[in-house]
Amino acid sequence: MAEIKYNATGRRKTSIARVTMTQGSGAINVNRKPVDSYFPRPTLRMVIRQPLELSGMAGKYDVNAIVNGGGLSGQAGALRHGISRAIVKIDSELKPRLKKEGFLTRDPREVERKKYGQKGARKRFQFSKR
Repeated sequence: MAEIKYNATGRRKTSIARVTMTQGSGAINVNRKPVDSYFPRPTLRMVIRQPLELSGMAGKYDVNAIVNGGGLSGQAGALRHGISRAIVKIDSELKPRLKKEGFLTRDPREVERKKYGQKGARKRFQFSKR
């Protein structure tokens, strides 16, 4: 009998995470590297493990993810979103708990574009009266 794979996609800022969850020992691999070597900051690793710990699947499922685009913070958020969606596919009764924590909501915040005649999106060059 073949093992069942649960696939889901997570997004955050400009990052996209394609997540595959299979029954296993709880190993998390990101772009074929262990999560501890891919994400150096412990806060990012905590963000990724939040949905697994909330649902009680921390040691039961292996997570393999392909993440691209954006920076480490956006990638960690995309991974959390993807893992949460995969958990709902595994057990739909966990959906209200994950939704209450906000793990299933795609964070819509994006970087505002830079405007011409200004230093950034909102910051302006110094004004001189004379």
